[in-house]
Amino acid sequence: MDKPITIYGAAGTGSVPVEAALTLIGRPYAVIELDTPVATWRDRLVSINPMAQVPALILPDGQLMTESAAILIWLAETHPGAHLSPLAADAARPAFLRWMAYVSAAIYALFWVRDDPLRLAPDADTAALIKQRTAERITECWRLMDAQVHPGRYILGDDLSVLDLYVAVLSRWGPRRKAFYAVAPKMTEVVRRIDADPRLTAFWAARFPFKDGWEG
Repeated sequence: MDKPITIYGAAGTGSVPVEAALTLIGRPYAVIELDTPVATWRDRLVSINPMAQVPALILPDGQLMTESAAILIWLAETHPGAHLSPLAADAARPAFLRWMAYVSAAIYALFWVRDDPLRLAPDADTAALIKQRTAERITECWRLMDAQVHPGRYILGDDLSVLDLYVAVLSRWGPRRKAFYAVAPKMTEVVRRIDADPRLTAFWAARFPFKDGWEG
């Protein structure tokens, strides 16, 4: 049996798609829970990951791995039997890599700003404007992606991939799902399918519950 992977993470955060992938793979893992808000655990995490961000994985050989997109791609590649990404020679592989990088760079990266706009803003009014503008940018990025993908049951066709998990989780963050549904009708059916996947029912309940009003 594979040795467990240690994940520094927290419910509802960027560690969730990684944990979901491991759940589908069936690979044992242990979560070191870092309670939100970020300020309460930043000092604890910085000794593990100098960026003070989650997810941070400690692999069985002691190696540190960070960056959610890279982790998801690596998990899919190292567990090919789980069929969570197109293989290197698959016609869908370029699109898979493209959209994994796009979601990470164009969308996920903006949440570092949204989590605390005062990191960049000189005052509360400017922070509020940044919050508004980043929400608009995220929504536009989802719209652009939706216009260019041709989903089957999942974003890349009929096979679930870590890209679907990634989008399902990030689309729940601000400006939240109702905004996502409005601009991404093709991917809407995909994320709802991921939400309802029976293999993840207990996982979602524990790590990112569908509470009243969760769609926004």
